[in-house]
Amino acid sequence: MTLTHYLALAATLFAIGLAGLLTSRNAIRALMSLELMLNSVNINLVALNNFLAPQLNGAALLNGHVFAIFILTVSAAEAAVGLALILALFRQRKTVDMDAFTTLKG
Repeated sequence: MTLTHYLALAATLFAIGLAGLLTSRNAIRALMSLELMLNSVNINLVALNNFLAPQLNGAALLNGHVFAIFILTVSAAEAAVGLALILALFRQRKTVDMDAFTTLKG
């Protein structure tokens, strides 16, 4: 596989995630679309690192991999906080429709 294949895959996943985020009213589906977009960025980072990173003493630098792990960590925290918020809103409003979450008053 070439770099173009990875970039095309990442662009496709990002477009699917963006479409899901912009068109979905379901909060859980929007959160999943956001995760899909973050994973497409990770694919780009790792692919670009593997194909374009300079080598130091015969070993490739792992900058893209480190950034991908950092993004995975941040997205895991984002998912935990997002699911907690959605669960709290579901307990209060009995729906996950984002149109019902127009006010932050208790």
